[in-house]
Amino acid sequence: MTRTLHIVAEAPTMEGRRDVVTAVRRGFFGRCPHCGEGRMFRAYLKVADACPVCGEDLSPQRADDAPAYVTMLIMGHFIVAGILAADELWPNSPMLPLAVGWSALAALCSLWLLPRVKGALVGYQWAMRMHGFGGPEKEFN
Repeated sequence: MTRTLHIVAEAPTMEGRRDVVTAVRRGFFGRCPHCGEGRMFRAYLKVADACPVCGEDLSPQRADDAPAYVTMLIMGHFIVAGILAADELWPNSPMLPLAVGWSALAALCSLWLLPRVKGALVGYQWAMRMHGFGGPEKEFN
């Protein structure tokens, strides 16, 4: 005979739901995921402790290494595709100028994309109430 364990969780109220797409979009553009007005970053990749406009606490964010991994994943696809296309178009071109050009392009595009990915990730965490952004916290003894 088997027993079934039923776990009932409280569903969030309708007023407590946060729009994920809006929060991610605001974060991608470096704005507060709550109001969309205040700046999320106080430096290149340093998230502000709170929104200067609405006061939303942004300090619980835990982006860690995820933005770098996502940036490498995205840029790797574009750069590798560009290298393969360039090799098809110019098969006998010298390698040094291509290596320098593609390396520089990869570095510049990654530096441009990294804060946007981090902002989108922080916006996602905020919308999903992760890591202290208003969701239930687990207590560890």
